[in-house]
Amino acid sequence: MTRIYISVGSNIEPEKYLRNARSALAAHLGELHLSPVYQSEAVGFEGEHFLNMVIGAETELDIAALVALFKQIELDNGRKPGARKFSARTLDLDLLLFGDAVCQAPIELPRAEILHNAFVLWPLADIAPQLVHPLSGQNYAALWDQFDKQSQRLWPVAFSWDNAPLFQ
Repeated sequence: MTRIYISVGSNIEPEKYLRNARSALAAHLGELHLSPVYQSEAVGFEGEHFLNMVIGAETELDIAALVALFKQIELDNGRKPGARKFSARTLDLDLLLFGDAVCQAPIELPRAEILHNAFVLWPLADIAPQLVHPLSGQNYAALWDQFDKQSQRLWPVAFSWDNAPLFQ
């Protein structure tokens, strides 16, 4: 079994699609470790705010199978094939870490945005603070402490995983 971390984000009906992502990932991966949910401004384009989180899980699937699974879950949840990278989306699932793997294919791991996007690094530091980034050699708590928090707006939100009201 390999420990993986997945970035989850949405800015189109985000409450619905974060819940759908959690359900679909649990159905395929079993027990999940959930970060808090954060709201952030869109990065790279003008758009509605995103809800973001990181999910940890264990898997026997390989990297390519996980990427294919995530793409299928995105499509099943209304993601448009071939959509621009910086655009609104129902669901975005990105494999951030696959154990200690460092590779360029079938995808880049560890994912570069771990070190560049608050909406990835903060929730990852929440659920894996002492885990060490395989390239930087620093743990995620230290990386978050050093992050320029003025560069991107991000704030925690109360999130209900059932159908209760989202924001309190």
